[in-house]
Amino acid sequence: MKAFLVANPKGGSGKSTLATNLAGYFASKRHEVMLGDIDRQQSSREWLGIRPFAAPTIDTWEIGLDAVARPPTGTSHIILDTPAGLHGRMLERVLKLSTRVIVPVQPSIFDMLATRHFLTELLAEKAVRRGKADVAVIGMRVDARTRAAAQLERFFATFDLPVLAYLRDTQVYVQASGAGLTIFDLPRSRAARDVEQWQPIIEWAEASGHPAAGAHAEGP
Repeated sequence: MKAFLVANPKGGSGKSTLATNLAGYFASKRHEVMLGDIDRQQSSREWLGIRPFAAPTIDTWEIGLDAVARPPTGTSHIILDTPAGLHGRMLERVLKLSTRVIVPVQPSIFDMLATRHFLTELLAEKAVRRGKADVAVIGMRVDARTRAAAQLERFFATFDLPVLAYLRDTQVYVQASGAGLTIFDLPRSRAARDVEQWQPIIEWAEASGHPAAGAHAEGP
């Protein structure tokens, strides 16, 4: 079973967007996918509630801050959406369920400052130090023409971590999520650019081994 933890202590960093679309990709490949949500806002769980019946199936299971239970037997892929402020014992607990950790970061100084502290804590966790959970970062809502995008690229360069992609700032994600869908459920003509940006993420997620540290996506 492949288990992905989507985490960042900063609210509004793009965790639910990333978690739902990753689940949507695996569902489009007919895997047995489960999307868990331990955020009090339950954004991912509510999104599942509006997902069309005809869309590829994504299930969930009973899960909470105080009882992070393992998903049912037979699940091939799980994605765990997490709350802002994740740290300490809760971080340690959810890492035990995870084989890969994705940290989304938006190009703002506040996001980068919060993420720096989080990544330092995350990389010190036993599961990460012992290679039981791989960590990678993704730039979210990035406009390559801005100084903020260049600043985010420099920020990522201070960590020896794979930078999987820089996802553009677009209403395609907003419109898809509002209908209970992902970019992988949309007509190719409508989401081709975004699906293309996801290819390095997909390759990393599908890989069976541990990705090489320091591998970087092209800058924004």
